[in-house]
Amino acid sequence: MKALFQDLLKLLNLVAGGLAILLVSACTSAPQLPEAPAAAPSSPREYLIGPGDTVNVTVWRNPEVSMSVTVRPDGKITTPLVEDLTASGKTPTGLARDIEKALSKFIQQPVVTVIVTGFVGPYSEQIRVIGQAAKPQALPYRQGMSLMDVLIAVGGVTEFAAGNRANIIRTADGKQRQLAVRLSDLIRDGDISANVPMQPGDILVIPESYF
Repeated sequence: MKALFQDLLKLLNLVAGGLAILLVSACTSAPQLPEAPAAAPSSPREYLIGPGDTVNVTVWRNPEVSMSVTVRPDGKITTPLVEDLTASGKTPTGLARDIEKALSKFIQQPVVTVIVTGFVGPYSEQIRVIGQAAKPQALPYRQGMSLMDVLIAVGGVTEFAAGNRANIIRTADGKQRQLAVRLSDLIRDGDISANVPMQPGDILVIPESYF
């Protein structure tokens, strides 16, 4: 019986050792990703309207054709005298000029102002958070948005998150690349150097811890 117990103990030690080697090799063999840059884009971006945005269309001296409308999922809006006009991907000023052009068939020299009152933004510019976030979701991008802003919006990470193995998938100049971020350093240690700026269209991937 004693010999059987010793053989079983040796087998368990071998299995445990093998698992440890596999975990270590899995961690060390993963490619090292470049860290996300700490500098924000230098030039400010104009806000682009997206599906789900609420826009307030005001036509000067013509209240009967002025109204607040939500951009449809197909990216278009309909207002009095203007049907199925594309709004998604345009700036508020650009949309105002397009509405003026459409209204000019019915109103002499219309003056239109467009104000966005509910912000969602185009799908291509939304920040998406997937994986071990408390509330994975898509967020509208805001000028100057940082990694900390994103984490606050999604309620932080779960207890199973491997924060320092998180990464951002970013598309620039038609090319996609992965950038390492250090969520654990930022959340648990308060390391502000890990609070990198986000860019429109970023995807934050938060993986699960191995153990």
